[in-house]
Amino acid sequence: MKVIIVGGGWAGTSAAVAAANAGAEVTVLERADMLLGTGLVGGIMRNNGRYTAAEEAIALGGGEVFQTIDANCRHKNINFPGHEHASLYDISLMEPAIRRLLDSKGVNYMLQARMQDVEKEGNAVKAVILTDGTRIEGDVFIDATGSAGPMNNCSKYGNGCCMCILRCPTFGGRVSLVGKAGIEEKMGKKADGSIGAMSGSCKLLKDSLSQEIQDELNAKGVVVVPIPEELKKGESILAKKACQQYALPAYANNIILLDTGHAKLMTPYYPLDMLRQVPGFENARYEDPYSGGRGNSMRYMALAPRDNALKVIGLDNVFCGGEKAGLLVGHTEAIVTGTLAGHNAVRHALGMELLVLPEEIAIGEAISYVNAQMQTEEGMTKKYTFSGSVYFEHMKEKGLYLTDPAEITAKIEKLGLKDVYRQKLVS
Repeated sequence: MKVIIVGGGWAGTSAAVAAANAGAEVTVLERADMLLGTGLVGGIMRNNGRYTAAEEAIALGGGEVFQTIDANCRHKNINFPGHEHASLYDISLMEPAIRRLLDSKGVNYMLQARMQDVEKEGNAVKAVILTDGTRIEGDVFIDATGSAGPMNNCSKYGNGCCMCILRCPTFGGRVSLVGKAGIEEKMGKKADGSIGAMSGSCKLLKDSLSQEIQDELNAKGVVVVPIPEELKKGESILAKKACQQYALPAYANNIILLDTGHAKLMTPYYPLDMLRQVPGFENARYEDPYSGGRGNSMRYMALAPRDNALKVIGLDNVFCGGEKAGLLVGHTEAIVTGTLAGHNAVRHALGMELLVLPEEIAIGEAISYVNAQMQTEEGMTKKYTFSGSVYFEHMKEKGLYLTDPAEITAKIEKLGLKDVYRQKLVS
């Protein structure tokens, strides 16, 4: 059985692990020269409700990606404004570590392998065609291509190409499997009705900051620097963020840095000339995006219609994960949806009943809740994450926010789902 995954970010690699564990032959197609996509410059894990989701995934038997992350963190159990018990992974170590995990599972991943078209028979995808003409057949496909880019979207809806880690000018922009298969995709909106949302943080070269800031960042993992009144950008920029869990007054009034190897600056962009007027930032230099003084990448440009098993509506054998699966923000969200998509892809190919995670657990409830919200005009203007903003508040109201691993595991066991992702489905 062949599972073909288009997109090698957090969702795609997690889907690959899950499908391989279920017994499939798995190939991941990634258009760039490294896996993980935005995860190459991400880093924030386990903050707020993401802790619950990670522990649920582990109890479900889909924890190997999270355990790999936990083993490569620079800081654990730190707090920063609006967020508790966070872990920050080392962006320099994570991609090679995930490659080793895929290698251990026998996953075949093809880099610089950009899809340009699909072959269909009826409503089933039979093969994907790469830009070099290579034809790759599969029994079931997973679209994990994300929703950021290509360059024209950043120009039309943002501040232009910001030269971010997605590197569209070099490797070509995102191509959606679902879109190429003829399915109409949705575009997310901001509260004012404008299209898309801007990536929520920039990365500074740590060595370009004052020694005092570097030392505190290395020791504590977080630095909060008050912004002089005349240099504050106001909260309007924060409203553009995809990561609305950080759109809090503290992020408008302070420069908040997190240590992921880079100094992660928690704002979509900050004019460089203004930034260099803040004490300690006189020599500041952007690492990602390189044009972080002007703008950032635009996201939520191509969302697939799907059910709560993450099967794409309108296609017989295509699943989706990550941002392709809806207005879900973050690495944890990509991992848990990718894992379900990978597992269900194998179930589908075997003719088995698909797994829909129950709403008694945070992962299942989030997948269902976001799907329902995206059917409404207002819902399409919001962003959803376990770590803050709209969904975290909803999660707490539902009593789903738990931080005791034993309690979380006991709940999964009671639901009869302990280690469900570890089942070898292919004989």
